[in-house]
Amino acid sequence: MAASREAILGTVQSYVDLVAKGTSTDVVALYADGATVEDPIGTPVRSTREEIAEFYGALDGLDQEGRLITARVAGNEAAFHFELVTAAGAETYTLSVIDVMTFDDDARITSMRAYWSGEDMVVS
Repeated sequence: MAASREAILGTVQSYVDLVAKGTSTDVVALYADGATVEDPIGTPVRSTREEIAEFYGALDGLDQEGRLITARVAGNEAAFHFELVTAAGAETYTLSVIDVMTFDDDARITSMRAYWSGEDMVVS
């Protein structure tokens, strides 16, 4: 049986929260075996747990906040807009991202594609 809309939305919210405040291990735990990550679109696809963990490892220890702005679920897929705000010294970096994910029957992520570029980063 496919994952429910509520379960998928729960994974999406957990993802936003953990990318901001969790560890790379926490984030990778949301992914199913065999999952892929393309972040941002056009970069090499990460297709092993090790590659995905290395990617999210860059976020470990940063002073961040995440905010889910909107999400849409259709079947076993979701598209969502969120902001990731990172404090670094006297500056704050706000990245506005749209992610598209697919999910397995347990609402674990099977693929993630992130839509953003440097122009989507605001420094204040």
